[in-house]
Amino acid sequence: MHTARHIYETAPLGSLIAYANGEPRPPERFKRKLRAWENENGTGRLVERQAGFGSSLATFTLHLGDFGSEGVIIMVVRRLFSADSAKPFEILETPKLGMVRVLTGHGEREELRFLANDMAQAERWMADNRYSGIRAEIVPNPDPVVLPGVAARAA
Repeated sequence: MHTARHIYETAPLGSLIAYANGEPRPPERFKRKLRAWENENGTGRLVERQAGFGSSLATFTLHLGDFGSEGVIIMVVRRLFSADSAKPFEILETPKLGMVRVLTGHGEREELRFLANDMAQAERWMADNRYSGIRAEIVPNPDPVVLPGVAARAA
């Protein structure tokens, strides 16, 4: 298990991150307790990190899922965590060499929109999903972590 600060500083965009509150999962028959537990325990893909400014703390965002029907996304669920969160985190997987990150943003703010297996899949996704300033980036080895406001660092 790792701290939130460790995730913020070392996990590359596109990493699959688990978070937990340390409590055991309640039995299925306890619906309310189970929903509360699921809200505090889960996995998501690291899609963004933001530096703290002044009294605000550094944060990172996990994409938990897309919900909709018939190919139309109605709701995107993301969760923002403070880099000073006491919650334990675990890096389950990082993007593999040759995968392609589809990113938007520029300067210090980058957001992962899609993680493709290869450039052809990334190009198809970009053709179907128009964003301003969209670009593709092949995952290198080693995969550097670029912190907002700080020079690139190796993960």
